[in-house]
Amino acid sequence: MELTTQDYLKKALLDTQERVRDFQNYSQEIDDEEIRDCFKRFAENEGMQASEIQRLITKKLGQ
Repeated sequence: MELTTQDYLKKALLDTQERVRDFQNYSQEIDDEEIRDCFKRFAENEGMQASEIQRLITKKLGQ
C-alpha cells in the first residue's frame, strides 16, 4: 500500500501528539527541576510542531 502526502501528515501529527503527551507526563513525574523544565519545553516545542502539521492538513484538505 502506497501512502499519500495526507497519510504522512496524519501519521506525523499522531506521532507528535504522542510525544507531547509523553513529555508532559515525564515533566509531572520528575523531581529534578532542571529536567522537569526541559521536558516541559520539549512538550511545548512538539505542540508547536503539531499545530503546524494540523495547519498543513487543514490547508491541503481544503484544496
